[in-house]
Amino acid sequence: MSLNKLTIAAARDALRSGDVTSVELTEACLSEIEGAGALNAFVHKTPEIALEQAKAADTRIKTGDAPAMCGIPLGIKDLFATKGVATQAASNILSGFKPEYESTVTQNLWDAGAVMLGKLSMDEFAMGSSNETACYGPVVNPWKVDERQLTPGGSSGGSAAAVAADLCLAATGTDTGGSIRQPAAFTGIVGIKPTYGRVSRWGVVAFASSLDQAGPMTKSVRDAAIMLGTMCSHDPKDSTSADIPVPDFEAALTGDIRGKKIGIPKEYRLDGMPAEIGKLWDDGIAMLKDAGAEIVDISLPHTKYALPAYYVVAPAEASSNLARYDGVRYGHRAKLAAGEGIVDMYEKTRAEGFGPEVQRRVMIGTYVLSAGFYDAYYNRARKVRALIKRDFEQVFAQGIDAILTPATPSSAFGLGEMADADPVAMYLNDVFTVTVNLAGLPGISVPCGLDSKGLPLGLQLIGRPWEEGDLLNHAHVLEQAAGFAAKPEKWW
Repeated sequence: MSLNKLTIAAARDALRSGDVTSVELTEACLSEIEGAGALNAFVHKTPEIALEQAKAADTRIKTGDAPAMCGIPLGIKDLFATKGVATQAASNILSGFKPEYESTVTQNLWDAGAVMLGKLSMDEFAMGSSNETACYGPVVNPWKVDERQLTPGGSSGGSAAAVAADLCLAATGTDTGGSIRQPAAFTGIVGIKPTYGRVSRWGVVAFASSLDQAGPMTKSVRDAAIMLGTMCSHDPKDSTSADIPVPDFEAALTGDIRGKKIGIPKEYRLDGMPAEIGKLWDDGIAMLKDAGAEIVDISLPHTKYALPAYYVVAPAEASSNLARYDGVRYGHRAKLAAGEGIVDMYEKTRAEGFGPEVQRRVMIGTYVLSAGFYDAYYNRARKVRALIKRDFEQVFAQGIDAILTPATPSSAFGLGEMADADPVAMYLNDVFTVTVNLAGLPGISVPCGLDSKGLPLGLQLIGRPWEEGDLLNHAHVLEQAAGFAAKPEKWW
């Protein structure tokens, strides 16, 4: 087996037993990345840094003092600040920006001995569901069933494609409305969004601060448990970071869910939902039931308002966060003609630097926050958000341990197929995932089957706040029962 195809768990064991070195693992991944230009996943490669970190990891492993992630080669989403390495959020407005600091998440990973292979593409400022808004051009899904190039999903599409194609052993992602879980489902990998506040947001380029949360994208649930444990920490630099202990998530994978109550929300059975998605959901319910869980029908009555509420709250926060990109302090600055002033510089810089989707969301956000519309839109969306959160609280108060839903309303679609359509059609990709962000809950996507075309489909499990260990255990049981082992055939 090629070393780049190993899981984190298998690589960790091989590194500790001396069967393989981190340098060998890293070189295998770097070689694979060089041959995968057609996927357009890695946009800033860092081979020198990777080999230096791998050598340091090998030395550390020999001393017998190596954490689980030591020596593991990773891809890092272009949203995480990496000291001295381009951090562009896939936007022209940040072209040339190399931070003088490291994000807390990546610092935690480097402290544990992980290896950075490079930065991964994404939708610009994490705004998108198909990875087509990146200034680097679209990422291509490694899965292919006809002549079309397929989307890997978004915004963490580069991370999803890189993990699915075995360019790295795992990758970091961020999830504002489904941006870890939807691309994970589209590419047949595992992606978990932790509880809001579990992982520090410091040094992660902000999109919507009350929704954004970082998480791992991996080849298995066990890998997700291992990597999440390293990414989590209390961070005084992030005022929303929770000061609670980080449990051993891997130890929680007992495989025993007997007597656990799994909620099935009736509101997620949408009109027009493809029969394949409905069947996969029913299969997932049967798998958990066979494992000894009790299946309970539940109601989350405000679900139908989640997408409209999300697309008011998220653009409002984006409009506020992106005001800092003005051409004054860092990033792109437009050239001015004689006689043009500071306002011209702001307008030109933002017009040249931001792509159409970011401009659209900034405009929507500014509109809903404006004096005449604040109460009609933003305040109302905040109230709806509180009701959505309350729906979940009431369900969990009834003893429900986890909720099972589809992850996406379809399998991966072709690049360009939705770009020219009504933007709302693209936004509907988040229909099953946004409620989790609005309520601040943990959610995970697990690959559970293939559709009739042979493309992967995922199921989503939603857990109680701060109980990622329990959620991962449910996901582990689902993963084992589904037995999903399909991989994309190499065409790139």
